[in-house]
Amino acid sequence: MHLDLLLPQNLPMNGSPKRIWFVLLGLCGLAAAVAAGGLDPAAKPGPSRMSQDVYVWQRSWNEQVLAAVRARATNFSEVIVLGAEVTWQNGQPKVIRVPIDWDALKGSGAAIGLALRIGPFAGPFDGEDERAKWLAALSNSLLTEASNHQCSVRELQIDFDCAESKLEGYAAWVGAIRHAVSPTRVVITALPAWLKHPAFQRLIGAGDEYVLQVHSLERPSRPDVAFTLCDPGLARQAVARAGQLGAPFRVALPTYGYVIAFDTQGRFAGLSAEGPMRNWPPGTRLREVRSDSTALAELVRGWSLERPELLRGIIWYRLPVEGDGLNWSWPTLSRVMTGETPRASLRAEVRRPQPELVEFDLVNEGDADFTGHPELEARWTGARPVASDGLRGFEPCESGTNVLCFRNRRQPARIRPLERQMIGWLRLAADAGVEVELRRTTDD
Repeated sequence: MHLDLLLPQNLPMNGSPKRIWFVLLGLCGLAAAVAAGGLDPAAKPGPSRMSQDVYVWQRSWNEQVLAAVRARATNFSEVIVLGAEVTWQNGQPKVIRVPIDWDALKGSGAAIGLALRIGPFAGPFDGEDERAKWLAALSNSLLTEASNHQCSVRELQIDFDCAESKLEGYAAWVGAIRHAVSPTRVVITALPAWLKHPAFQRLIGAGDEYVLQVHSLERPSRPDVAFTLCDPGLARQAVARAGQLGAPFRVALPTYGYVIAFDTQGRFAGLSAEGPMRNWPPGTRLREVRSDSTALAELVRGWSLERPELLRGIIWYRLPVEGDGLNWSWPTLSRVMTGETPRASLRAEVRRPQPELVEFDLVNEGDADFTGHPELEARWTGARPVASDGLRGFEPCESGTNVLCFRNRRQPARIRPLERQMIGWLRLAADAGVEVELRRTTDD
């Protein structure tokens, strides 16, 4: 680009030489930036970086939770910790306080938020009645507890299981709580179904911000119907609508899963989340539903490029903990946070604890769970097989001289990222070299 195209035709010549010199210098710099491709006059600023927060929702801070907080908390902009949970009996509140390990939380170096979970309540609501005052006092006591442990709290989140028809009353509670904990920010959680109600505008006006929860599980009618924890299309629609309401918000996305039970007649019988498996009656049919890391990575990628101005960030529910069976592992979440799709990468490995004994492992070196029916084939020469057996649903079967296959024809194998599973062993009459091949490694 030529410099004369950038010079104004009516550059004033009656200014001081110093002023004119600075104007020309600035224009020359602008021309150089455009010529180098570093400045596009027609370009619009891209969206600011989204915050990425995470919930710690456990009631028990066991060693696994402590280890996860210590190791991963600073990977997030903020860690929101469940502080207490309120239920109602005959209109009277009952509270369970979570014994938070404040030393571990403070030692993690993470920014901290506290959450107050409130169970369903039908009313009446009044910002000045005893219930509102009790909730305000409880909220204030949570912040006082944090302060007593030298922990600074950025925000108090209120997670109330509120009926759509009670949003006006909920606003009265939020106002009372906000007054009690000022200047700490008060943030509420909200459902997409609330956005259409005029009362929701008053509700979000009572707080400082809100979190739009786009994850839920509708009660399935039959075991053969499709169900999901987060529909990407509906999530985009809800975020777009929330972006028009004039209040800042974050969006909560799921990392967890459920086991759903159906009785012998195919009717919904219940569900279980993380923790010990429930003892279901004989004949109960179980199905798993898990957060779709591919779909959620696409959501993150899309919002990173273009999103409503008022969408400030994402909150993940919840922090991965060692031993989780239905929640994502850390490698999966860390990949999805970047907007990249996690992938499983399965390989077979041979171990020789004794010269004649061969053990076979499957190792997932990827960052997503592997789910499928892999088949391993082992070959050797110069030795007679003495015994073999399979583990974790795998069965050995001879498919030729000095050839042994391990197949899983039952429930699909699930191997977590960085996990190693021993699937079988072979004992030979003498020491011999053994080679293995994975014949099938794709997810079902």
